[in-house]
Amino acid sequence: MIRSRIAPTPSGYLHIGNALNFILVWLWVRKSGGMLWLRIDDRDTPRSRPEHMDDIFRTLEWMGIDWDEGPQTPDEEARIYSQTLRSGRYDEMTQLLIGSGEVFACACSRREIHERACACRSMRLPLDRPDTALRIATSTDPISVCDAKAGSISVSLDNEMKDFVIRRRDAIPAYQLVSLTDDIDHDINLIIRGDDLLSSTAGQLYLASLLGASAFSEISFYHHPLLYNEQGHKLSKSSGSPSLKALRESGVTQAQFYMMMSDILRSKEKYTSLREMLEVEIEVLKQPSLFF
Repeated sequence: MIRSRIAPTPSGYLHIGNALNFILVWLWVRKSGGMLWLRIDDRDTPRSRPEHMDDIFRTLEWMGIDWDEGPQTPDEEARIYSQTLRSGRYDEMTQLLIGSGEVFACACSRREIHERACACRSMRLPLDRPDTALRIATSTDPISVCDAKAGSISVSLDNEMKDFVIRRRDAIPAYQLVSLTDDIDHDINLIIRGDDLLSSTAGQLYLASLLGASAFSEISFYHHPLLYNEQGHKLSKSSGSPSLKALRESGVTQAQFYMMMSDILRSKEKYTSLREMLEVEIEVLKQPSLFF
């Protein structure tokens, strides 16, 4: 059985790019009779906001997205499913990576790394030194990512995200480790994400190899095209893309929203609900890029 997930973050209001991902995941899982898990990536607590958490559930309801596992309300998320409750598990995975011998401590700030090359890898700083991040020593060997659409893709971690962080300077586990751990623990076997996360896939495959987590290397990955605005900029929270909340509050109905998404998905007909779209030919899977 296919087991997949949607994984929004409560660090901003969701936008149409998020909606595209949710729709593709939902359609793929429902067409295959699989299981869909709602995982909210809330471990980055300094950037998480209650209003953004609430927006996730309101948006999913407005879109008609349902799921089989995971929280049904913000309160349930906080009490039962929050990643902040899994700190011990992430610490356990960190210790396993330390045991691989490929982890080093880094005392550099982001600004310092931007301005000059980090030399911490060769300095062998104590791993328990205060106010230091833990980084994974990446290899010069390329990582092969098997994509459901593009086939085998070679990714150089040294070029894309050299010596990436697995635990931040504030002791919060980093996204790559958290995402990998949750996918392993929930037996996920299909991950659908944007093209911009191809390097993340490679990084997580590298971590999985160090952990001996062979099941993760057998996951089916699909990296879909992103949505861009008229200026050619990727739609994202950081770029101030129009939010789905703004669409809802402006009076856009679910039917109007899905007619718009039908155009984006290159469907041959106009659909007015997600369930109608179960019959759509997902032409987006064949497109190298999308513009909105």
